[in-house]
Amino acid sequence: MSDYPRPPFPDQPQDVPGDSRKMTPVPDCGEKSYVGTGRLKGRVALITGGDSGIGRAVAIAYAREGADVAICYLSENEEAQDTVRLIEAEGRRALAIAADIGTPTTCRDVMQRVVDHFGWIDILVNNAAHQMTFDDILDIRDSEWDLTFRVNIHAMFWLTKAALPHMKPGSSIINTTSINADKPGPSLLAYATTKGAIQNFTAGLAQMLAPRGVRVNCVAPGPIWTPLIPSTMTSDSVQNFGQQSPMGRPGQPAELASAYVMLAEAGSSYTAGATIAVTGGMPMI
Repeated sequence: MSDYPRPPFPDQPQDVPGDSRKMTPVPDCGEKSYVGTGRLKGRVALITGGDSGIGRAVAIAYAREGADVAICYLSENEEAQDTVRLIEAEGRRALAIAADIGTPTTCRDVMQRVVDHFGWIDILVNNAAHQMTFDDILDIRDSEWDLTFRVNIHAMFWLTKAALPHMKPGSSIINTTSINADKPGPSLLAYATTKGAIQNFTAGLAQMLAPRGVRVNCVAPGPIWTPLIPSTMTSDSVQNFGQQSPMGRPGQPAELASAYVMLAEAGSSYTAGATIAVTGGMPMI
């Protein structure tokens, strides 16, 4: 049995997008647990939403596997600098870019900064996400619906288009979908809808890019303990978060890192169009 924390968790309201340092318990992003073996040596990765949560866990793992890592984030400057220090502690180059990826121009600018800094890109991890909970569709403003789609799915399209001219055969695009793609929670209507779109986008894009030698896959997390949880969910949901999992707890970001490494490494050259479910035993339909 894992010794990871289990609900109930204390009430801990935060403003969006949340701060992992203020969470109880603080999410485990693999700072002490992940051990690399050089599986991504010499590669360059961009991870959106890389300041905290799943993005930070992937950044740590990639750096320990030998990759140089750029992270893109919205406004969490202190958290982003913490992630940069963790990357650089592994002797890897790091780049932190504060940007709202909800516009095509910004996505192109972010990618150009990565290429200017490192010279190329091998791995694009589309992980950034926006979510809010609503009990009634009439409470979802048009602007909220639009924002969720721009950040969660449109940005993947824009970033992929910006990355491809700089990617060589053997490169990898990894998208973060969710168990909500197959089992949508009604209070996460906008978020869950985008996650279903991401899964479809991944499957179609994998077929389109296979002749180029660029693999496209996605990871579908179950309930994961990240800053999005206390900053976007009700107190009751936070206190009981992850209890519905067969493991009786939420997953920690560190528990997803190996899936992102596997999908990025050269040894997975025949893995394309796949959805890797990391759900703690919760079935994908």
